Amino acid sequence: MGPTDEFELEARRRGYRRIAGLDEAGRGPLAGPVVAAAVILPTRFRLAGVDDSKQVSESERTRLYDIIVRRAYGVAVGVATEEEIDRLNILEATRLAMHRALASLMPPADCLLIDAVTLSNLAIPSRSIIKGDTLSMSIAAASIVAKVTRDRMMATCHLIYPEYNFLSHKGYGTEEHLQRLAQHGPCAIHRRTFAPVARLLSGASGRRPLSPLALDESSRMNR
Repeated sequence: MGPTDEFELEARRRGYRRIAGLDEAGRGPLAGPVVAAAVILPTRFRLAGVDDSKQVSESERTRLYDIIVRRAYGVAVGVATEEEIDRLNILEATRLAMHRALASLMPPADCLLIDAVTLSNLAIPSRSIIKGDTLSMSIAAASIVAKVTRDRMMATCHLIYPEYNFLSHKGYGTEEHLQRLAQHGPCAIHRRTFAPVARLLSGASGRRPLSPLALDESSRMNR
């Protein structure tokens, strides 16, 4: 059946008006940032094809992304870099990216629907929904925005590090990526604490080069 707006309507019945869906992309890859998106949709928003971004083709995600950004009341993204992922762990870095997305969301949300993750230190009520990107229209929209945003960042990384072919696998641990990682060793955007990268670095030393994605730490969109 796909996502509906039942969770959003329930929040509206409780008096909330700016209900944001919140989701992330990029928890699993071996390279690049984790990106979170927050989306506030209009009441009774309908858009055929909106679903968990992993269930939608790349071309369809791009089409839906453009419509979501155009029609939403508010859209914002937050980024946690690979350095922050290594320092904090992936779950805490995901939460950091989500907080950054919320901080830049305009108008600000008065209620949150979050895919699976729980957030602390919030000034507004929130609800964590398991598989929320398949159940809530707002979370599904946020999933698509986060995924398209991150994929575009990885396409930029492909231009900087073409030997890894990030354009194809977006940093995920595919067979091709693992082969290229073994051949060339980790680059600046690889996550040093993730097992395949850590194994290659075992016993290695030296200062980590600055990631070009650090410049995108405050990347955001506002409407």
